[in-house]
Amino acid sequence: MNDQNILDHWINGGPSAGTGTRTGDVYDPAKGIVQKQVRFASAGDVDTAVAAAAKAFGDWGQSSIARRQQVMFAFRELLNSRKGELAQILTAEHGKVLSDAAGEIARGLEVVEFACSLPHLTKGAFSEQVSTDVDVYTLKQPVGVVGIISPFNFPAMVPMWFFPIAIATGNTVVLKPSEKDPSAANWMAELMAEAGLPAGVFNVVHGDKEAVDALLVHPDVASISFVGSTPIAKYVYETGTAHGKRVQALGGAKNHMLVLPDADLDLVADAAVNAGFGSAGERCMAISVVLAVDTIADPLIEKITERMATLKTGDGRRSCDMGPLITREHRDKVASYVDQASTDGATVVVDGRDVEVDGEPDGFWLGPTLIDQVPTTSKVYTDEIFGPVLSVVRVSGYPEGLELINSGPYGNGTAIFTNDGGAARRFQREVEAGMVGVNVPIPVPVAYHSFGGWKGSLFGDAKAYGPHGVEFFTREKAVTARWLDPSHGGLNLGFPQHS
Repeated sequence: MNDQNILDHWINGGPSAGTGTRTGDVYDPAKGIVQKQVRFASAGDVDTAVAAAAKAFGDWGQSSIARRQQVMFAFRELLNSRKGELAQILTAEHGKVLSDAAGEIARGLEVVEFACSLPHLTKGAFSEQVSTDVDVYTLKQPVGVVGIISPFNFPAMVPMWFFPIAIATGNTVVLKPSEKDPSAANWMAELMAEAGLPAGVFNVVHGDKEAVDALLVHPDVASISFVGSTPIAKYVYETGTAHGKRVQALGGAKNHMLVLPDADLDLVADAAVNAGFGSAGERCMAISVVLAVDTIADPLIEKITERMATLKTGDGRRSCDMGPLITREHRDKVASYVDQASTDGATVVVDGRDVEVDGEPDGFWLGPTLIDQVPTTSKVYTDEIFGPVLSVVRVSGYPEGLELINSGPYGNGTAIFTNDGGAARRFQREVEAGMVGVNVPIPVPVAYHSFGGWKGSLFGDAKAYGPHGVEFFTREKAVTARWLDPSHGGLNLGFPQHS
């Protein structure tokens, strides 16, 4: 391929080929063809990006809050006016349908708008006259160069969970996006420059584990923000903290939806289909398990099946409901769970391997799949499949459903569907998950709250965006000051005395 088909890094305000010699293929998943290549950063390229960010931090970290706010407002306006361009990029490289891509951008925009309000949240506190003529006050200051490692499933939204807040609080950024759909990161970096962000404040390096490891151990990187699978999140957390960094590492999930007998089954069926098959199930907040109380399981499955029959799978640019999976390898891995379900004695109600698509035959297709009577010992139940496979596990009632959710290794999101306020209130108190929906299948918090799970779904104490994000990207400094009156009376080597 010629250079026009190779995506460069973005370092110090412009494209950079770097020194790395390796590249990776970037596919159009709906066509099954390579559309471009992306350069993979060497450790030296990461050094160059971090050096640019460290140099830029000298000025940006000292810049006025008003200046940072102006840049974020300008970025917000540019992004809002050109979001259609970004949606096309997301659909071409990830495969999600255009409406889903637009939704991803809208949720990212929420965090950008939250970052525009940060002057209020970066204020310190002041205590006057804590002792005679002594005041104490606190300051919130940026941490320095921050590293962000983002996944393939939300190439725009997940970086926007982090970099707007990091930049608005005075930090500089090195982003390592997924090599599977990398172009959105460069597009956003270029837009930030157009918004007036100085060179070096926002850098993008592409690549694989070599680039990740270089960020994790780099002495000039102060923090790491990560979203991905639980094993990698654990690795990122342990490696980053071992090298003195603050780390927020968001991992995987197996999200359950508990359906009680009094629930509105039409609402439940709509929610299950939307939450199970949106973005082809490639999202950490997807509902992958419906816990249906025995008495309503059959009618609920019938309603879900009816709705699945209306879904059109195909190229996201053709007004379809669901697109392809990200790679052929991932498609085959997800499809293998359908084989496993039959082996384990489950009932495949709707088999997505047989789907007819509105798209090219070589696309990475797997249609919506529904599996009933899934044993809790099956890998179909225990693994994070990360695809359009919805499992139904029948339970005797609320206690058994709650026990299944709480006994799992993950605690990202969960939901209950019921018209009983007492049951809902008990569930939100007793369930062991970081994000809970009540008649809401995907309870992703708005930008002024914070996103993150419990147990194996989050490593570190800081969730993403919201108040947690502000705390993560700032460090507090306490100042104790005495300004002596001219009549202070000379030396006094003892402790201050109250008078």
